[in-house]
Amino acid sequence: MARIAGVNIPTGKKIGIALTYIYGIGKTTSHKICVMAGVSEDKRVHQLSDDEVMKLREAIASDCKVEGDLRKDVAMSIKTLIDMKCYRGMRHVRRLPVRGQRTHTNARTRKGKAVAIAGKKKVTK
Repeated sequence: MARIAGVNIPTGKKIGIALTYIYGIGKTTSHKICVMAGVSEDKRVHQLSDDEVMKLREAIASDCKVEGDLRKDVAMSIKTLIDMKCYRGMRHVRRLPVRGQRTHTNARTRKGKAVAIAGKKKVTK
């Protein structure tokens, strides 16, 4: 297993897909990194030489903000919003959708599992 940016990437996958296992790298960024490092995207991770793995590590270190640094930046941005007590910050505090989504019927991912209201009975005719 190759270890890049502190993450063990899967050995059986093509390098273009395997790099997306690193937080902060998607398919487009993965393609750019492979071009910068001069590594074919069609190669499997277990087929890479040590030299190619080092080139990939250097390309990621020089070009991208990934894993711990990126997570810290995102957390600091959210903390700044909360400290400002702006609308978006308050939505983060209340664990509600931040970007204007509907909450009356949806937003179960953000709000959590639906809870039944005690004492509420269905009206029967």
